[in-house]
Order: sequence, then C-alpha cells, then structure tokens
Amino acid sequence: MKDSRDYLEMTFRSIECFSNDGKLDAQELGSILKIAERDGHFDENEIRVLKNIISKIKPEEIDEAMQKKLDEIAVKIS
Repeated sequence: MKDSRDYLEMTFRSIECFSNDGKLDAQELGSILKIAERDGHFDENEIRVLKNIISKIKPEEIDEAMQKKLDEIAVKIS
C-alpha cells in the first residue's frame, strides 16, 4: 500500500492560508480538513499536521464558526 502524501498538501495549503492574511479562518481550516478526509481516514501524519496547524491559531481569532470547526476536528481525530 502506498503511503498517503495528503499531509504534505495540507501543510502547503495551510502555508498559503496563513500567508494570505496572517491567520486562518474556519473555511480555510475546513478545506484543509477535506484533504485529510479524502481517503476516508486520518493517518498519524495528517493528525500531526492538523494539530500543528491548530496550535498556530491565536485565541482571539477563534470566532463561533472556527470553534465549531475545531470541535468537529477534535471529534474526528480523537
């Protein structure tokens, strides 16, 4: 079985999102999540990348939509 490279795409996508305006919104995080979900499961690299991306979100940037997306991700990767 070939190893998934989705985590690399997720990383590059997050760099694009953060470099756009210096922060990540719920829609951008959702698009990164969709990359991880394409194959129907989360591997350890995808989980690691998601956690790393989430760690870069500042508390003041978490609005209601972002909190919902963060909660969704927490359920999916736990």
